[in-house]
Amino acid sequence: MNPARERHTVAIVGAGAAGTLTAVQLCETATRRRTPLELVLVDPAPEAGRGTAYATPDPRHRLNVPAGGMSCYPDDTGHFTRWLCRHGEPTVRGTDFATRYRYGAYLADTLAQAIVHAHGTVAVHRLRTRAEGCIPAPGGGLELRLADGERLSAHSAVLATGPAAPTGDRVPPGLRTSERFIGSPWAPGALDGPLAEPAARASGRADADVLLVGTGLTAVDLALSLDRPGRTVHALSRSGLLPQPHALSPAAEMAAPEGLDAPTLSTLRRTVYRHIGRAVRAHGDWRPALDSLRPHTARLWHSLTPEERALFLEREGALWNTHRHRMAPVTAESVARARTARRLRVHTGRIADAVVRPDGSVRVTLSDGRDIRAGWVIDCTGPGPRPEDPLWRSLFDTGAAVPGPLGLGVATRDGRLLDAEGGTGLPVFTLGAPRRGELWETTAIPEIRVQAADLAEQLLAPQAPPRRPARRRPVDAHGLALSTHAEAAAAHRTGLERVLKVRAGAEDAFARAVVLDPGFALGHAALALLGHECGADVDVPRALADAQRCARERADERERSFVDVVTRRVHGASRDRGAGALLGHLAAHPADALALAAAVPTIAFSGINDLDTGYALTLVERTAPAYDGHWFPASLLAFLRQDQGRYDEAAALAHRALTAEPASGHAVHALAHVHYESGAHETGRDWLDAWVSGHGRGAVHRAHFSWHIALHELALDDPAAVRRRWFAQLAPGRVTGVRALVDSGSLLWRARLSDSWRGRVPAADVLDNVAREIVERPATAFTALHAAVALTAVGDLAALRRLRDHAAGADPVQREVVVPLCEAFAALVEERFSEAARGLDALLPVLGRVGGSAAQREVVEETLLYALVAAGRCEAARRLLDTRLDRGPSPRDSRLLAELPN
Repeated sequence: MNPARERHTVAIVGAGAAGTLTAVQLCETATRRRTPLELVLVDPAPEAGRGTAYATPDPRHRLNVPAGGMSCYPDDTGHFTRWLCRHGEPTVRGTDFATRYRYGAYLADTLAQAIVHAHGTVAVHRLRTRAEGCIPAPGGGLELRLADGERLSAHSAVLATGPAAPTGDRVPPGLRTSERFIGSPWAPGALDGPLAEPAARASGRADADVLLVGTGLTAVDLALSLDRPGRTVHALSRSGLLPQPHALSPAAEMAAPEGLDAPTLSTLRRTVYRHIGRAVRAHGDWRPALDSLRPHTARLWHSLTPEERALFLEREGALWNTHRHRMAPVTAESVARARTARRLRVHTGRIADAVVRPDGSVRVTLSDGRDIRAGWVIDCTGPGPRPEDPLWRSLFDTGAAVPGPLGLGVATRDGRLLDAEGGTGLPVFTLGAPRRGELWETTAIPEIRVQAADLAEQLLAPQAPPRRPARRRPVDAHGLALSTHAEAAAAHRTGLERVLKVRAGAEDAFARAVVLDPGFALGHAALALLGHECGADVDVPRALADAQRCARERADERERSFVDVVTRRVHGASRDRGAGALLGHLAAHPADALALAAAVPTIAFSGINDLDTGYALTLVERTAPAYDGHWFPASLLAFLRQDQGRYDEAAALAHRALTAEPASGHAVHALAHVHYESGAHETGRDWLDAWVSGHGRGAVHRAHFSWHIALHELALDDPAAVRRRWFAQLAPGRVTGVRALVDSGSLLWRARLSDSWRGRVPAADVLDNVAREIVERPATAFTALHAAVALTAVGDLAALRRLRDHAAGADPVQREVVVPLCEAFAALVEERFSEAARGLDALLPVLGRVGGSAAQREVVEETLLYALVAAGRCEAARRLLDTRLDRGPSPRDSRLLAELPN
């Protein structure tokens, strides 16, 4: 049998936002589960993703939800914001309001990426036509009748047709048939007349004016598009209320109020109004209270009786809509300007009569007796009570669909259509606006994306696999089972080996593993870890969301535990939750080498920042038996011993590991620190230089080893060698990303502080090779420290303050260490040297919390030395230099000491 015919076929009618979100979820779920799927998108539009809402090219039409709430994925809320950053808007934040057209491009691109990644598992077809009928198929499933005369058979269908068209029932019947009435303003070409007419009528004639029936978000968008000098745009509704604006700055979060369980409408009303009062008193804003209800709205709606729902719509419906569905601040500002200039006038009431005059204008009489003369009347009343296109009519006519509660949308249960008998006849599903009767709040992207993910789960529910002989799962290099197939496991082993050796290409190997098996949780988690802590080119939130999804579907206890550990690290959990989870994981799974590498702070990862060295030694010694004499634990022990100052033991352990594996980057790193901390600068420089030229050629952190050589050259007071090393091995282009920030940038600053770099210090070139997101919004305190150093080197006070503001809202280490560090560095840039010295001196005892090695954190001590001398505190500078020389000989420090004034 042809395997293609065994695919489950799903037809999606409508390729706008709801259809695109559903297609993305179906593609990714099927790929992750390796479920063959045929996906057919039926929509006459030229491009998927835009639909009616996001096809408008008018830049004044903004999203009504901040970018941070418009991701395609409910478990990766920053996805849209990151897409904007990668597509020409690098400074955008989650609180910004993007244009509708850009969002349509994002939907189209996300779908395209999902289709590409699903190739081989999901076959996607696009039919540019309309579906006009739906009947049961003889062998099960259904058959769609298409406008071009073809028929499409499918196992199930998703009707993603969006909101129903306005009914026009708020205008007199005679006006509905007039060419001066526009009933569907977003239809292609519908606004050509009113948009073109003012150009020929700049005289301010009243028949150039426009009447919008409705004052909701559609009316706001049209008012902005139609706003012209010499024209008045009138907007009419029974409430006369325009949508409220979003707050200029993000509103504080509030918990939902108590008393939301099984309420009556009257108790719910009292609870909500009291909750709003508390919000105003606590935050000066009602928005946090209303936003806190969003996760509970569907449940609350369902708990009300039909009579209570009808009463709510009658009494509070308009008030709820204008406060719940808000305008972007920039949109609200434009509306306010138009109203102030009297180019936009809002009326309360309804149309009592309308007469089309011989000159083509329309005289509209309002219910309060006033007359408005306009050239066009446009229906902006929003969606009708239920869909009325040919496909939906056929379903209603056959009883396969019935109107929803209160006539809103259609009757559904968990998204599946209910028939006239109240059962689920045809396998037809829907989402978004047609589910208003079931859910009430269901038209915004944050709700629709959840529904799309739920539909993918329903349509691709895992089937009981056929009984097969049990097969042994593949294992990693240390005997731990992997929930994947042999090919992906081989790629994972390669990635793990490269991480343990600190060799290049680990992320490529892990990426290959998840391409071979998109449902492999450990592969995604490893990528997220490398991206978060090593600056690998990985979309960390996306990889983490994939890992979590895969872990729920196919993973054993050890793999789920590792995903949880990575999740906590990426999200900056506290020690109790983050470090505790990692240590608990290692207690249960001591042979998990990637977890051990992440726990112990060496060159590859930042480690557990506040993990006591003695405990770290105990941890490595306790887990070592699980590795059966492998060189990796010895290399970690070497690094920890040097951190204790036990340099002879550290050197012996490092040499033992290097004998077994000459490319062991951890052992080399330990030996580099032994040489530096003990003052063996010439020996360390020569040995490490030879290793970098030999076994170290493939090291992923080769620049860091070059940095260590340069530190020796700096200590030897050889500025010419430092300069040659920087240009040959550490200059931008040779080193990029986080590595450039940590190694190249800090070396330049240290050279400048000790007068070891003459001429222009090219720190700005380093920053040009690091993403602004990494510099100003770093994920870890360790990266933040080095970002602050680089920004200080170029004297960028504004960026330093942005980094400080980010750190103030980040994890505890950034808040408590990086914030005062930025303030001290800012004082240095402004030549407030005494203040800078006080701030830096106070930070030295707690600086270890940022992670990294003592040699890396030493840059703060050297900055303190510079600030002391600049402030004239030479005695304090002399004491600091004496302390440094007691730790180990350094010709440079000896020179600096000799140069101090008596």
